Amino acid sequence: MSELKTPHAGDDKSRDDDVVSLLMRQHGDIRNLFDEVERSKGEERRDAFRRLVRLLAVHETAEEEVVHPFVRRSIEGGEQVVKDRLAEEKSAKETLSTLDDTDTDDPKFMPQLMMLRRDVQEHARAEERYEFTHIRRSTDATNLAAMAKAVKAAEAMAPTRPHPGVESGAKNVALGPVAALMDRTKDAVRKAMGNG
Repeated sequence: MSELKTPHAGDDKSRDDDVVSLLMRQHGDIRNLFDEVERSKGEERRDAFRRLVRLLAVHETAEEEVVHPFVRRSIEGGEQVVKDRLAEEKSAKETLSTLDDTDTDDPKFMPQLMMLRRDVQEHARAEERYEFTHIRRSTDATNLAAMAKAVKAAEAMAPTRPHPGVESGAKNVALGPVAALMDRTKDAVRKAMGNG
């Protein structure tokens, strides 16, 4: 009997009409995928890790394009809040990049995965405390739904590989083999936000 697997990013058909609820669900899916990677072996571990990498990339792209701009504009001290989250994201992306180049059967993989998990969980707690709570208090249901729509667009278009040192959508677009995909992601998010 096979265990229930966490869905690929964007696979679920839930009606997400609140950006905070959607991002919190993604945090739960990320935690579940870390568990799945830890308890599996061989090809199952490789598959779970690929899904984890994609969901992390989707989540961070959505935050960079949707959440951070809102926080900068709408929350007192928002610029510093975003700067702190970007520093956390950079650290996690560097660890993830190292992990992505390591075979999941390599003895170095699990210790690096645990380091990534710690970084990602600390980042998620900071997002929930310093961004998500304030977003919900700072806007109405219409804006929460519009931002959720944009995050869902990012889920559909986001890259499968994050790029360390690139914590903005604009810079990400200028880089490497995912440039076209990042460009489409950004366009999809902007269109969903009514800016396209």
